[in-house]
Amino acid sequence: MTTPAAPARKCPICRKPRVAEYAPFCSPRCRDRDLVNWLEEGYTLPGPVHDPEADPEGGL
Repeated sequence: MTTPAAPARKCPICRKPRVAEYAPFCSPRCRDRDLVNWLEEGYTLPGPVHDPEADPEGGL
């Protein structure tokens, strides 16, 4: 007996099928869009907001 193949995973940006060369994305365009989202703070991680003025050690 053979097991059914796992469903193809999709690009997290555009939902098209992934391409191994750009995994987990489908193209350099989607990979670059993801990078821009991180650089422009389009993505955030959960947690308390950091206030550098309230930090006695200056954030280090």
